[in-house]
Amino acid sequence: MSTESGKAIDWNVEASDGEARAGVLRTRRSVIETPVFMPVGTQGAVKGIRFESLEDELDARIILGNTYHLFLRPGVEAMRQFGGLHKFTSWKRSFLTDSGGFQVFSLTDLRKLTEEGVEFRSHLDGSKYFLSPEVSMEAQAALGSEIVMAFDECPPGDADHATTKKSLDLTIRWAMRSKAKFDELQANGEDLGFVADTEGLRGRQALFGIVQGAGYDDLRLESLERTVGIGFDGYAIGGLSVGEEKSVMYRVLENLAPKMPQDSPRYLMGVGTPEDMLEAVGRGVDMFDCVIPTRNGRTGSAFTSQGKLNIRNAKFRLDDSPLDPECSCSVCARYSLGYLRHLQQAGEMTAATLISHHNVAFFLGLMRRARRAIIEGRFIDFRREALEKMAPESTLGV
Repeated sequence: MSTESGKAIDWNVEASDGEARAGVLRTRRSVIETPVFMPVGTQGAVKGIRFESLEDELDARIILGNTYHLFLRPGVEAMRQFGGLHKFTSWKRSFLTDSGGFQVFSLTDLRKLTEEGVEFRSHLDGSKYFLSPEVSMEAQAALGSEIVMAFDECPPGDADHATTKKSLDLTIRWAMRSKAKFDELQANGEDLGFVADTEGLRGRQALFGIVQGAGYDDLRLESLERTVGIGFDGYAIGGLSVGEEKSVMYRVLENLAPKMPQDSPRYLMGVGTPEDMLEAVGRGVDMFDCVIPTRNGRTGSAFTSQGKLNIRNAKFRLDDSPLDPECSCSVCARYSLGYLRHLQQAGEMTAATLISHHNVAFFLGLMRRARRAIIEGRFIDFRREALEKMAPESTLGV
């Protein structure tokens, strides 16, 4: 598919139920129905899951690439040599790439922050690098992702008001520089996802701005107003799920999300659990990403409609039922809890692959069911029922 010539994305809200929205986001490579969960492909791959499965069975329309990690390895020059991340990985649908800011700022003792950008040492070998709004935009142009994120600073969740305000001001200045460099690169045709493509795709990369402000409602609203004033194709909420209480995150979303532009997609970065996503959808968020499905899958933890399940629990040793009787993924259709537990206990890598596959299927499916409930005007009941079934007291085998 293709968008209109020269246009980054098409966005339409098809239905709403309270603040919850069911939309359609069209990029040059995908038609993405929202609310949507985006599997995380940190190194250009979703851990343990082949692209064939993501495309043919799970029907994931968009995945994430991590600019920080791809910037370090294989590097920007390699991306240019291969003609962009799509050609390098063979993924034919949409990529969203983060700016690298969150990973850089999580290095703490290995970085030096200035107005110009961030000097940091690689977690791989200690070598020195520099990342700035301009460098991030250049890297993401070389990656050729459909959605590019502005370079921002993510303050700690417990930062005080003055520190958060100072960080917010820096993020706004960096957002302006990100936008200026992004526009320059687009004008010069340096978006490899477009220039190097031979499939006749139209449309440029989209650039999303990021709203910061930690748990301070006044700073969140200030950040939103100033970010919207710069003008982006979509807007993300950063700096949540970084250690603050759940009640703080939900309060921020309730106050902030409905005030975000109605005619742009809203993306909550790095969130989260199934419960967090349902609560955020109810507050007006459209897009999510998180490493939880595959990270938990590698340790034998499965997400199900009945709660989180620990496959290592001895009670599953002779259990011939599936991970989740309400799930239609190929893992639940074929393999028993007893067999999956055996694989996990035996240290077979197949256990991580199968449970990760199911977890990603569950996250994608949960958002599809939420979308259907919004369209049918029953989201509030759907959310209540789903949360009750997944409540901690119903968690299995923990």
